[in-house]
Amino acid sequence: MPGILRQLSSLGGCTHPVRLAGHRTEHNLDTTTGEIGPALRRLDSAELPAGDLLVRCGNRRTTRCAACAETYRRDTFHLITAGLRGGKGTPETVTTHPRVFATFTAPSFGPVHNRPGPRPCRCGRRHASDDPALGAPLDPERYDYESAVLWNAHAGMLWRRFTIHLRREIARRAGLTQRELPERARVSFAKVAEYQKRGAVHFHAVIRLDGPAGGETRPPHWASAELLGDAIRAAASRAVVPGPVLDGRTHTFTFGRQLDIRTIHDPDLDGGQALTDRAVAAYIAKYATKGAETATGTLDRRLRFVAELATLDLPQHAERLIRTAWALGARKDLAHLRLRAWAHMLGFRGHFSTKTRRYSTTLGALRTARAEWRRLQAAIARGDDPQPVDDAGETTTLVLAHWAYTGTGLTPTEQWLSASLADTSAPTTAALEGATTHG
Repeated sequence: MPGILRQLSSLGGCTHPVRLAGHRTEHNLDTTTGEIGPALRRLDSAELPAGDLLVRCGNRRTTRCAACAETYRRDTFHLITAGLRGGKGTPETVTTHPRVFATFTAPSFGPVHNRPGPRPCRCGRRHASDDPALGAPLDPERYDYESAVLWNAHAGMLWRRFTIHLRREIARRAGLTQRELPERARVSFAKVAEYQKRGAVHFHAVIRLDGPAGGETRPPHWASAELLGDAIRAAASRAVVPGPVLDGRTHTFTFGRQLDIRTIHDPDLDGGQALTDRAVAAYIAKYATKGAETATGTLDRRLRFVAELATLDLPQHAERLIRTAWALGARKDLAHLRLRAWAHMLGFRGHFSTKTRRYSTTLGALRTARAEWRRLQAAIARGDDPQPVDDAGETTTLVLAHWAYTGTGLTPTEQWLSASLADTSAPTTAALEGATTHG
């Protein structure tokens, strides 16, 4: 029992771990002679209490694995925060750089129920904030489902087109050529995609104006939040992606008319919340773990057959978007969009969170640091010397491993034990959350 509890506790609450069978052996290797020493440590899955090596699934979706999604959310929070106030390899001087928080919306595809609260909607009714009718079209037969799905499918390309125009607009306002701009300034950003209740993707982005080497260099004297905001507005209006011609109808994709740009540290974000570095990072990280299923009630995994929809209890609007994506995916002229593979995402096939290389640290670097810390703690627990080998040393560690996938998830007994661990660790988790919030 202690062994299986230790193995399950190492998952950090993951409910769908990957099960691997195999072994891992560590040897000392003399880099001068090439001689391999005897085995220092050996890990065999057959000797583990669960019979397999259990590895966290790492899924970012809250609906799939709340524990792994929470880790992803916190990593995203630290990534965004590092680009706003420094840390984790980013200098603290980025706080003096022009920075704005911008929201880019999708155009209208038809009127929808979209006004929760005391004011009446266009339908004449007053909707509660959790009313399932919110986001659904007033007239489903006149709603442009085809354009809605295709816009989601082209949203990533539209964002890329916007970033190209943004650099051009900044150069024009600074009196520079496009070739001269990289020698004077650089645009850094981090963005996340969010689904509106109507099923259309929109983007939240932190956009920062740096010197030529990114956050490590000061921006030029002419750089300001006002100039950056003006350039964003002009670039968003000029970003256009030509779409396919279907049944004689030409599709063209642009951002919606609602473009919100706010200078960070202005006193308004969400319901009067101060637009501080921390508030912006928390706002963006919140949406990094949510997909279409959270906003629209659609699926959080891919469809194999469209007939599966008949067995699912989905909102009518979400189901029709999925069926539209599935039908469009059968067209050969749209094969490059892979709409059937992304029908559960209502056509959107881009990354949920992206950033420029010089904005701040990376999720990979944060995961590597966490894994190194865990290895250090394990070495201390075994009584090994946790200090790394000197660079001038002649020995290193050779790792030989072979793992094979055997399945996903926990057995019923493991699920019960894992839930018991979660119950007993609840106070500790709350304390850690408080330490994270105030530390």
